[in-house]
Amino acid sequence: MSQNQPLENFKNIQLLQKDAIDLLKILISIPSFSKEEDKTAAQIINFLTARAIKVVQTKNNVWATNLHFDPSKPSILLNSHHDTVKPNKGYARDPFSPIEQEGKLYGLGSNDAGGCLVSLIATFLYFYTATNLPYNIVLVASAEEEISGSEGIELVLKQLPAFDFGLVGEPTKMEMAIAERGLLVLDVIATGTSGHAAREEGENALYKILPDLAWFQNYQFDKVSPLLGKVKMSVTVIETDNKHHNVVPAHCKLVVDVRVNELYSLEEIVAIVQEHVKSSVTPRSVRLRATSISVDHPLVKSGIAVGKNYFGSATSSDKALMPFPSLKMGPGDSARSHTADEFIFINEIEEGIVTYIQLLEKMFNHE
Repeated sequence: MSQNQPLENFKNIQLLQKDAIDLLKILISIPSFSKEEDKTAAQIINFLTARAIKVVQTKNNVWATNLHFDPSKPSILLNSHHDTVKPNKGYARDPFSPIEQEGKLYGLGSNDAGGCLVSLIATFLYFYTATNLPYNIVLVASAEEEISGSEGIELVLKQLPAFDFGLVGEPTKMEMAIAERGLLVLDVIATGTSGHAAREEGENALYKILPDLAWFQNYQFDKVSPLLGKVKMSVTVIETDNKHHNVVPAHCKLVVDVRVNELYSLEEIVAIVQEHVKSSVTPRSVRLRATSISVDHPLVKSGIAVGKNYFGSATSSDKALMPFPSLKMGPGDSARSHTADEFIFINEIEEGIVTYIQLLEKMFNHE
């Protein structure tokens, strides 16, 4: 679609597919590391404003609403991110050269989550001028997803209408991630008394923490999710407050990585840990929550109706920061994310756009 082409052409799916792929190539060519997404934000704004769409920018986040937005109607969020991680050292190709070869589009962020983002933008355009929709549609191209930053989707949601539910674009092979693990990082500290090792002085904090270390290794939480399995706890760091061989440490610290299923809140996990260990327990954050959306939700039922399966996702996304039900789904494969010579298949984007449109149309028609 050329710039300023009539809005009726938003219904031409082949043009939308071509535009989406062209936009992705441009985005790949622009470095957009987390907190440095200003240039890709500008490009997304240019793309949308050239199509007569009013756009709002909040920090490096870009958002827009459908043409006939009605405050009296419920709203749907379409969201994916335009930040990337930094390329790893294994790249044999230029990570910022969008090379199309043998049906693949190579480049940093092509799979995670550029293909999802441009597919959702195309979907937003398809419905942009529609009248009498049962829902408003709000598009957000967010920043800082890769670092779960405070100036990404969390910031934008404070400025947007309340959402009934969301569709979050992440590479899932266009299958439906209806549940997602939460992340909890705990600092666990035992306190003793410093002393000289040769004179058997003090109370060794390292010894004091050993029963707690064993508890973390062996404890099993009761609730096992059919989608996400067990809550998983891993002690990943142990350190004391001194570096001298002849000093009994007064403090010993464990860092515990906890991957939480959707059957527990983060606060419940913290309370259970505090009940069982003698050391002090401090969560670094309770932001990245486990989430789920019911299989009976209209969006999920529409996905099932168009032949999509559902599963529980071990990876986290901006979905964790949304205080409403959301479905994670998008073209590409999570296994390619953050890998050298990242790519997405062109037909994954094309099919992703069609599936997103089918999913929403089926849901709208059943409202």
